[in-house]
Amino acid sequence: MRAVIQRTTEASVSINQSISGKIEKGLVIFLGIEANDNDDDIEWLCKKMSALRIFSDDEGKMNLSIQDVEGSFLVVSQFTLHAKTKKGNRPSFIHAAKPEIAVPIYEKFKKMLAVLSGCTVESGEFGADMQVQLINDGPVTIIIDTKNKE
Repeated sequence: MRAVIQRTTEASVSINQSISGKIEKGLVIFLGIEANDNDDDIEWLCKKMSALRIFSDDEGKMNLSIQDVEGSFLVVSQFTLHAKTKKGNRPSFIHAAKPEIAVPIYEKFKKMLAVLSGCTVESGEFGADMQVQLINDGPVTIIIDTKNKE
């Protein structure tokens, strides 16, 4: 699993000009799922996201978690996070999971994230053509890959 996380003051995802998910202060998670992702990847990533201290405290230091600021999550599926661009100019998405594998993982991820964090989890729709609007606060953008746990 690969995730791009952006700290936001507000964000929304729309499908066919209708808002599917909307949050105020919180984290937008663009989530790419690989065919070999499993329950261990889901749990590790959900725990990591729930505990990340990337919100500013009163002294301006990134020292607070999403629970500390009473924030929410907005999860957006994004298979393009697994783009391979080594050969040619057209990206290959061979490592991105097919929908029959990715959809159950995506749904389980959202449920586990809500349970482990205790926060609201909004989302887009897997496989839909979505428009995402967000105000990146900071800006703070973090990339996490469960296959490269740094």
